[in-house]
Amino acid sequence: MTNLDQFESVFKSADKAVYTYDRPTFDRVLLVTDLNEADAAGIANRVRSFLTEIDEADTRWDTLCGDEFGSVQALLENIEKQKPDLIVTYRHLHSEAWKWPHSLGEYLDVMTQATSVPVMVLPHPDAQRALPHSIKDTDRVMAITNHLTGDNQLINMALTFTKPGGTCWLTHVESQPVFERYMDAVSKIPGIDTDIAREALGEQLLKEPRDFIVACREVLDAQGLQVRIEEVVAMGRRVDEYGELIAKREIDLLVLHTKDDDQLAMHGAAYALAVELRGIPLLML
Repeated sequence: MTNLDQFESVFKSADKAVYTYDRPTFDRVLLVTDLNEADAAGIANRVRSFLTEIDEADTRWDTLCGDEFGSVQALLENIEKQKPDLIVTYRHLHSEAWKWPHSLGEYLDVMTQATSVPVMVLPHPDAQRALPHSIKDTDRVMAITNHLTGDNQLINMALTFTKPGGTCWLTHVESQPVFERYMDAVSKIPGIDTDIAREALGEQLLKEPRDFIVACREVLDAQGLQVRIEEVVAMGRRVDEYGELIAKREIDLLVLHTKDDDQLAMHGAAYALAVELRGIPLLML
């Protein structure tokens, strides 16, 4: 390595992402359900009790009942008309497919991608898959991603929903299979020591999110935010890893990105998690 390369590496390692705390507000919350008005009222009351951390004095809560939309287009038109800051719903609207754990349903598939509004997905009320602690409070919230560094939006959303005195987990799980694929390619390049590359690259991939979490703690301590920050930074198989983390820590709400700038559909890892993790609410950004 040349002196210039060494200098550039040192310079880049010192250039760290900056975290800024900016609490989002939710002036209008829309519950989307396929129930009639009377049955939807019960879910609406439960949702409002669950989401006390975003319920301000001037927050408006609206309900879109099943007889108010009969197609995806009608649903999107209603959302555009009401312009909510948050949508709360559950998978398989107007469908019996909740009986099979293989999809989210056409309404939710389109809703999460065709609008810029965050969507909170609850366990289906008829599926009986909700975990015992689900939809009660939000004192245990987890933000999950494979690129935590610099993701202020994800972190701020998770913090906003976390109950004061509660815990917010900031997690970064590098894909072990992807890492192994790149290391296999590195092992075929004669000029690179594979063992050194494996150790150095693995350490760097996990060091960056750890450093960013330290920066987050410093900012939040200065803000006096009454939320405990825990970190999970690891290499693993993401769906399995997150499933174990959620079960072990009895997470109340999972916050994750679902949009991909390079494609129309929800990106693969997010979709797999959304389909697999059916027992707790998910906040899909």
